[in-house]
Amino acid sequence: MRVIPIASGKGGVGKSLLAANLSIALAQAGKRVVLADLDLGASNLHLILGFQSARHGIGTWLSGAKVAFEDIIYPTEYPNLRFIPGDAEIPGLANITLRQKNQLSRRLLAIEDADYLVLDLGAGTGTNILYFFLLSGHGIVVTAPTLTATLNAYLFLKNAVFRLMWDSFKPKSRARAILDGLRKEGASLQRAYVPEILGRVAEADPDSRAAFDARIARFAPRLVMNMVEDPKDADKAQKIRRSCREYLGLDIEHLGVMYRDDLQDVALGSRIPIIRYKPNSVLSQAVYRIADKLVSTEDGDDGALDTEFVDDSYDAAGTEAETDFEFKMAYVEELLDSGSLSQGDLIETIRMQQFELSRYRKENQFLKQKLARALAQGYKV
Repeated sequence: MRVIPIASGKGGVGKSLLAANLSIALAQAGKRVVLADLDLGASNLHLILGFQSARHGIGTWLSGAKVAFEDIIYPTEYPNLRFIPGDAEIPGLANITLRQKNQLSRRLLAIEDADYLVLDLGAGTGTNILYFFLLSGHGIVVTAPTLTATLNAYLFLKNAVFRLMWDSFKPKSRARAILDGLRKEGASLQRAYVPEILGRVAEADPDSRAAFDARIARFAPRLVMNMVEDPKDADKAQKIRRSCREYLGLDIEHLGVMYRDDLQDVALGSRIPIIRYKPNSVLSQAVYRIADKLVSTEDGDDGALDTEFVDDSYDAAGTEAETDFEFKMAYVEELLDSGSLSQGDLIETIRMQQFELSRYRKENQFLKQKLARALAQGYKV
């Protein structure tokens, strides 16, 4: 069974949208899929999936109720797809203990008759989120072209790498002492390059360095750029990749781009996944492409990917962005010609997009100024 955790450094970038629709696409491809809502404390994946509220979910099971784990794995209306809901209404679910995390992860990984286990995680870099994201070396990080989203995607991966280091270094080891020292100083940890830290660890504690190298070799996260408006937005993924390579010593594959689509709001309001509501839409086709890539790489999913393969993934994403943009523009022209979309509707849409762009520019300018001040003081993100 392949485990696919889906996370994001920032909320509102379409993480749950991808989790629900990707699971359906994989199920339609004949794969047996289990989708679990692990956005503990804020679970609402059932709304996107169009699944009626279940009587029991993960929260009920974790709370000690006499409910078998198998009883919270529900069939759905989609062949080959089963669903494990969360329980956002149960207080304290967002802060489960290590024992509960271990208990839950063991039961998830022991699920039978499944080819894929898709985990919809919460946004941010909380301990629970990193724990479940690192259950697999091939998790997906969803981001958007805005500065805040791309920065948070990088910071999420940075936290994941440091979590791997911490877990690889035994307590009271020299390597753990190096990390402890950096954590106590705070600013030193913020400025430190992972390759520099690992160089120090290699000199002081070769065994710990070897343990980390063995774990990081199996860590090959993937990136999805959502809410794309223009083909140039796809280039933002390269910035994340460069930061990860320079500061973390980590390379990431690009799984593809997903254009912003107003039909998604309509689909969500109707509680119908976009992949069913409008399977031929640009957004749905992007999800199908991502599913195809996952299926086509099943045999080579054991470790880190070579640089040439990763390079090709970014080239392909750029091509997909260009192709999808042309298709999207052709669709708008078709709506105008048919009368389904009036010029007034188009003008109003453009005005709203211009308003959003203006807001993003102001936000980006503020963050750039803040980043410039931080760099002037000798800090690195």
